[in-house]
Amino acid sequence: MHTFKDYYHNTVELSFDINPFSDEPKHVWVITKYKDKWLLTEHKRRGYEFPGGKVEEGETAKQAAIREVFEETGGIVKNLTYVGQYRVTGKDKIIIKSIFFAEVEELEKQEHYFETKGPVLLSDFPIHIKKDRRFSFIMRDEVFALTFQKLGYSLGSNNE
Repeated sequence: MHTFKDYYHNTVELSFDINPFSDEPKHVWVITKYKDKWLLTEHKRRGYEFPGGKVEEGETAKQAAIREVFEETGGIVKNLTYVGQYRVTGKDKIIIKSIFFAEVEELEKQEHYFETKGPVLLSDFPIHIKKDRRFSFIMRDEVFALTFQKLGYSLGSNNE
């Protein structure tokens, strides 16, 4: 278990165990790869980030992960793997997100990408991503760094 403060000074607990905080999380976050590149989306306000969002009524976290990847990037998921879960304890609420790793088979151009500007493909990430304002606050805390490391990758390297 990893515990730290996020960008907004909320307490974040990250675990790579199976559903340590909830069997039915209300949010998902998907680290996504398409061919030999990282597939992100550009959020209209926050900047570059991996796809994710709320689990809708009657939907599982896995179904939400697949849907969010498609809605925000046009990506068709071929393989989806559970990685971990994290809990953010804020002043007013607690948010629990399941983290997945997805391999995308193809990208379909969309009429709109919901609250994002659509897909962004990157070969690697800057070593100093925490200071890079192009990236969302979600990408600049320890959840990303520790999960990326757990998956066997390092910043500044595509590991290909």
